[in-house]
Amino acid sequence: MTKQNRTALGLVAAIFLAGAGCDEVTEPLQEEISSAARPEVRVFSADQRTTYDSARAALGQIGFHFVRGGPAGGELEALSGLETGDTEGSTEQFSLKVRLSPTPEGTEVSLWFKEIIEGDSEHRQGFATETPMKDTPLYETYFRAIQQGLGKGEAGK
Repeated sequence: MTKQNRTALGLVAAIFLAGAGCDEVTEPLQEEISSAARPEVRVFSADQRTTYDSARAALGQIGFHFVRGGPAGGELEALSGLETGDTEGSTEQFSLKVRLSPTPEGTEVSLWFKEIIEGDSEHRQGFATETPMKDTPLYETYFRAIQQGLGKGEAGK
């Protein structure tokens, strides 16, 4: 075997061995990404239109304003106000996406909250990063506000 063939064989073996350990690294990363993309879900015992109206009215209780959506499409999107970020010149904002789906029990409400951070809002506007929020009390607070608007006590799970 020539030196050139040994080098090529060694390179192929190194690539194979490097790829063999990737499953151990990528599986937890894939699980983390997919769990962040999963919505928080509750079912309310009201029709979709009534639940939508309550969800839209509840936005003010959590400091968000309506951006787009409607009861017929079963979607609602909202944003919080802009706040000063952790570093000088940065801003922070939160987004909310709501999807409503009819079920035999009433209406299923799926929520996604994201944190939007713009690192240099003065010089680089529009270059923000969005990060899904998993462990935030905003989910329960918003679900409670929807339920209060429906006037029926606790939300179903």
